[in-house]
Amino acid sequence: MADTLLDDVAELLHRAAADVVLPMFGRLDAADVAEKAPGELVTVADQRAEELISAGLRRLRPGSLVVGEEATAEDPGLLDHLRDDGDVWLVDPIDGTSNFAAGKRPFALMVALLTDGVPVASWVLDPLAETLAVARAGEGTLVNGGPVRTAEEVPPLGSLRGTAMTRFLPPEARRRAEAGGERIGELLPGQHCAGREYLDLLVGSQQFVLFWRTLPWDHAPGVLLVRQAGGVARRFDGSEYHPAEEGQGLLVAANDQVWAEALEALDLA
Repeated sequence: MADTLLDDVAELLHRAAADVVLPMFGRLDAADVAEKAPGELVTVADQRAEELISAGLRRLRPGSLVVGEEATAEDPGLLDHLRDDGDVWLVDPIDGTSNFAAGKRPFALMVALLTDGVPVASWVLDPLAETLAVARAGEGTLVNGGPVRTAEEVPPLGSLRGTAMTRFLPPEARRRAEAGGERIGELLPGQHCAGREYLDLLVGSQQFVLFWRTLPWDHAPGVLLVRQAGGVARRFDGSEYHPAEEGQGLLVAANDQVWAEALEALDLA
């Protein structure tokens, strides 16, 4: 991998944020927002940002394939390429579109690179907070240019702090998780932005986060960031997450013991 790739993609995300996303934040008209599926919004900014980012990524890696969230909405078959040989990019042009469309924060721009089906690099940018996290497989995670590690200590269960994205959980699992949350120090409701949840785990604002839906562009970038910083990201049965595998349920944590304690407390096993 070229030594400049982390910087080049970061620059591309900053440009998409500055030229497309932020100028439209809080300024969308009704005609700029549509429902691409029940409960799933897309904005003109999502579409334009994905076009800009995708074109830039193809220039950086000629012959590479881009699997973007909005392109996949039009052509679901793009997901079949996530284990292809060669370079495949995953792009979420605006993670947290519902927040963005409502003129609220947080939202993020996210990219992951898979080579021969293996995640090898990732980028998450929260442009309002001016937070950029990047990772390269085997070389750790940087936040705003400085190396980070997820917490190694395990707080008592009554002091544990994390997020449970329970909106899409099946009713019985949601009931168990919410009841289990009473045993945890602070169970947060979620920010409707996976990218921000991963950043908060990296900087120590929380020790775990629970997701039900695991769309690849939502999680491939953040999972690599967390793993390269020493954390874990596994399905509820303990299997490792891979963006090409269909499934539901993902628990991400600062370390193995926090993962196990959160899984037990939230009654997800």
